[in-house]
Amino acid sequence: MISGHATPEGTANFAKRQSKVAKNHFRSFDRLTLSSVGIGTYLGNTDDVTDKLVQDAIKSSITTGVNIIDTAINYRSQKAERSVGRAISELIESGNVKRDEIFISTKNGYVTNDGDVNEEFWVNIQNTLVKPGVIKSGDISSGYHCMTVPYLQDQLNRSMKNLGLDCIDLMYLHNAAEGQLQDIAKEEFMRKLKEVFEFYENQRKNGSIKYYGMATWECFRVPKDHPQYLSISDIVKIAKEMGGIDNGFRFIQLPYNMYLDQALMLKNQEVDGIQCSILDASRKLGIGVFASVPLMQAKLLAPNILPEFGGLSKPSHRAIQFVRSTPGIIAPLVGQKSQIHVSENLDIVNTPVLSETEFLDLLKKLAS
Repeated sequence: MISGHATPEGTANFAKRQSKVAKNHFRSFDRLTLSSVGIGTYLGNTDDVTDKLVQDAIKSSITTGVNIIDTAINYRSQKAERSVGRAISELIESGNVKRDEIFISTKNGYVTNDGDVNEEFWVNIQNTLVKPGVIKSGDISSGYHCMTVPYLQDQLNRSMKNLGLDCIDLMYLHNAAEGQLQDIAKEEFMRKLKEVFEFYENQRKNGSIKYYGMATWECFRVPKDHPQYLSISDIVKIAKEMGGIDNGFRFIQLPYNMYLDQALMLKNQEVDGIQCSILDASRKLGIGVFASVPLMQAKLLAPNILPEFGGLSKPSHRAIQFVRSTPGIIAPLVGQKSQIHVSENLDIVNTPVLSETEFLDLLKKLAS
């Protein structure tokens, strides 16, 4: 097990060593110095070839100036986490990075099998979760989601083993509203969420995680009358009830790009009586936001899809620049495997992030 976690000193040291990136490529959040681009590990086959591609992509990303890595236990049936773990171990052993310099997040909640065990999905679930009593009848939603404390404890232990870490910087509850609210009432969901946050606060106390958050798809970027809608103010209130003013709920993740722009444009949240977007609400409440699908799983890279933006010629650069320059976003999480895509996407770290004024001016031009 690799010990430690991302620290203010470590992440600042990482940034200082990066001489080939734009001066404002790094930004500060909760005293951590984080890159304006992160690497995601979602898609891919559950095979050893993909494992190697993911490992190499992570190593290339970190040596290029990226210190944010995002994964989940269900990505590639636990193999994504293991690929991340091997890449981190190799980087640390080679002296290219220290554990306190990199920020690693993963997610729990979806029911997953083990891609390294040759068993059919439900056979593996029976053997690893049902028979040992981790999951009971009725615990799994119709969306293959489970947010009971025994299950999340089991999954946290597996994630730590997969990653080879004794502390995970950020643990997300994964698509909880999307996975649960089709089956249970909002009141029951919020009660369950309190139990989960209490569990996460206990894990912070014993040093297994540093922060926790919610990785989401729809709940923070839909109208208030949508069945899966959640108020970020209500979520923050629960976190304060469970962990006080110094609680560990500091991050959310949601889809955001030039076309999935609800996080920026839809005023569906309320803070201090003022209607605002989820990005504005998060800024006011001290919540950091990471953006998933900045390239919309490569759909935005097709010719003539994206409008001109910031004078950048490559569609991938335009897409990433739009997201990383949006006020309230810490970093887009870019899924990439081939070295060609890694090199092209990460060229953007040499380009300065737009100021808020520059971004808003370009946004007006896009709208006109």
